Amino acid sequence: MTARIIPVDPFELVVFGGTGDLTLRKLMPALYFRDRDGQIPPQSRIIGVSRTEFDDEAYRERVRGALYRHIASEDLVPDVLDRFCSRLHYGPLDVLDTEGWGRLHTALAGGDRRIRVFYLATLPELFGPICKNLAAAQLVTPDARVVLEKPIGHDLASAQRINDEVGAVFSENQIFRIDHYLGKETVQNLMALRFANYLFEPMWNAAAIDHVQITVAESIGVEGRGGYYDKTGALRDMAQNHLLQLLCLVAMEPPKILDKDAVRNEKLKVLSALRPISGREVRFKTIRGQYSRGAIDGVPVPGYLEDIGAQTSDTETFVALKAEVDNWRWGGIPFYLRTGKRMPLRASEIVIQFRTIPHSIFQPEAGEVSANRLVLRLQPDESVKLLLMTKDPGPGGMRLRVAPLNLSYAETFKVRYPDAYERLLMDVVRGNPTLFMRRDEVEAAWTWIEPILEAWRENYEPPKLYPAGSWGPPSAIALIGRDGRIWHEDEV
Repeated sequence: MTARIIPVDPFELVVFGGTGDLTLRKLMPALYFRDRDGQIPPQSRIIGVSRTEFDDEAYRERVRGALYRHIASEDLVPDVLDRFCSRLHYGPLDVLDTEGWGRLHTALAGGDRRIRVFYLATLPELFGPICKNLAAAQLVTPDARVVLEKPIGHDLASAQRINDEVGAVFSENQIFRIDHYLGKETVQNLMALRFANYLFEPMWNAAAIDHVQITVAESIGVEGRGGYYDKTGALRDMAQNHLLQLLCLVAMEPPKILDKDAVRNEKLKVLSALRPISGREVRFKTIRGQYSRGAIDGVPVPGYLEDIGAQTSDTETFVALKAEVDNWRWGGIPFYLRTGKRMPLRASEIVIQFRTIPHSIFQPEAGEVSANRLVLRLQPDESVKLLLMTKDPGPGGMRLRVAPLNLSYAETFKVRYPDAYERLLMDVVRGNPTLFMRRDEVEAAWTWIEPILEAWRENYEPPKLYPAGSWGPPSAIALIGRDGRIWHEDEV
């Protein structure tokens, strides 16, 4: 059984970076599942573009091999796999060479009436040149869309430059800045929990909530992306987009209606209300870390310097932040954000920690009364868990214990629902930008992040080492501990 499927209109998807890791590991499996579930019309085509010299058949075999690696064998249906691979085409192209675009024009000939999607799974500095060359080759139709992978630039100025270059070719409603976290079921369910249930919204404020924690933990290292990652770091790679977008969805005001501009307007208000972190404040509100040798699940793993083949590096692979939203709803409530590589496990969670009760009526022997927590697990095993105080069953008086009300997606719905990339790719084809970032959101996020980067340079300290397989440097514990709080690693 699967979720309800609504087919999209015929389309042509051109993937720049068609032989890259993102394409083979995420995009092609997502498209295969949408084809398997009957959502992709027969007339649709997928065209990979990169500098590698392949013909169509060689590219199909490469993608077929990737699907066998990244999709469980029971989900691979031979007839569907053959049908999907028959949709694949390939065009070798150096995107900076203005002479080679005629072949792509020929490959797309006759498809002007189909929706045309250009997915830029490339380095951000190529976004502008690719769009410029698409326009010069007369490949941008009125129904065209362009998808930009994060990060959009490496600071505010470069983000503005990229947005200007892309915006010179595509209108804002044709530009889809993708953050796959916004396509996750539990992230979207956060809006349903808040705005479709009266139970939570009256308590969703500083009067009832003590603090919020957002954790995005990865057990992997840089995985062959050392050249890119060492110029980027965790703050740019994860905090500027994933963590801040999750914070926005937790903190935003109810929009008038669930549509693209209303939701993004409210997220922009949150970003604009973030209290700046600059100067010497970075010592108390931010932590930079870098993983060293350690072990994950008992398996030894190398340190970051070994992974990138370098003697030294100032790049952070872990970052923790104390963010504050200066408005009436959230005044005085900290948002603790952290993300890192080579952590004990792969997990992403949002923890809403409610305040403790003002007075306990129970005798000491009943046990401690713990504050309620709402835990939204984004990956893996998506779920929503509310931790409540209950009576421990049995005779012998009142004994209290914490018990969870647990909504597990896998156990509750008994369906396979599309993953984030599956949903977002189909939203691009539909022209629905609700779950994508608008230009002003991206630039507002950089406006908050950039002073942190500047303060790190001005008040230089090397990243603090933490062993692979741990939850980051001890100073991350001190960041939240100074406020009398702890990270909820037992929930992660």
